[in-house]
Amino acid sequence: MTLEEKVGQLLVVGLEGYTIDDNARKMIEDYHISGFILFDRNVENASQLIDLINSLKRANSKNRLPLFISVDEEGGRVSRMPEELIKLPSNREVGKVNDKNLSYEIGTIIAKEIKSFGFNMNFAPVLDIDSNPQNPVIADRSYGSSAEIVSKFGIESMKAIRSAGIIPVVKHFPGHGDTSVDSHAGLPTVDSDIDRLKNFELIPFSEAIKNQADAVMVAHILLNKIDPEYPASLSKIIITDILRKELNFDGVVITDDMTMAAITENYDIGDAAVRAVNAGSDIVLVCHGWANGTKVLDELTRAVKSGSISEKRLDESVYRILKLKYKYKLTDDTVNSVDIEKINEKINDVLNKFSLPAEEA
Repeated sequence: MTLEEKVGQLLVVGLEGYTIDDNARKMIEDYHISGFILFDRNVENASQLIDLINSLKRANSKNRLPLFISVDEEGGRVSRMPEELIKLPSNREVGKVNDKNLSYEIGTIIAKEIKSFGFNMNFAPVLDIDSNPQNPVIADRSYGSSAEIVSKFGIESMKAIRSAGIIPVVKHFPGHGDTSVDSHAGLPTVDSDIDRLKNFELIPFSEAIKNQADAVMVAHILLNKIDPEYPASLSKIIITDILRKELNFDGVVITDDMTMAAITENYDIGDAAVRAVNAGSDIVLVCHGWANGTKVLDELTRAVKSGSISEKRLDESVYRILKLKYKYKLTDDTVNSVDIEKINEKINDVLNKFSLPAEEA
């Protein structure tokens, strides 16, 4: 692989609108990026979503490596699926039912649902513990307020997503549940020391790793008693020392979106990307702005050429990414159509089975 191809694999980007554009093509053809993440702003309806994903894959067909086509599909309020589909319950609702079978079945539905459109990676399940009532961002996205509940149901969901052929990415390491600031709006600070982390927040992540977690997303939170200088996503202490060495995780590490205010209000995005990779991250997530994506790529390339990111460090990340793409047998094969009615029938069956109300599509 060329240097540009290697560096490109370290980036997953968002795009604007309902169709592929020249910027997206440039990211694919010139920069050989690792993949895309889609949001509500990219989803008008089922047929449009299929067309968009197919067009991204077709544009990538000349590249040697298939794209990650990723999404945040957690169930509940964090859902990017077209409105034709029945909404799934939140993780909190799943946790309240207190049945591992429900968590597994919901995970299976989510995976099959997104796979039917051509996605191959899901930024879920959420393994944050809902321990702070003032938390503005996690709340019902969490399975509950105890490490045991979150571990039990989060890992069932992870297993289900994986079994259906979708890459699950557990998040938000080392735990976003005790924050009182939304990292979209600012940099949350957490006062937990390492003992508190090990005995609480890290438990679900440790259990996920023991159950062969493939990928972990790292949060933009400052743990001032562990690394007072850098947020977790840029911290070698958090990523290399704790996640990789102490928890023995050798899968793919992905940053949370680097265009969140937690990063952009405190760092230059290019410098932050270099720091994230040197801290142990493999993929930098840039959800907004083509200029941000190209700046990250240019700064990473410059850092490798100057030696501030060693070629050994670069190759470690590229190897992990390639290994993950090959493990899940990713391809750029396109999808012809989606049977919405069949998916909705399955959702209704599961909701009825566990006496959960259905929110009509």
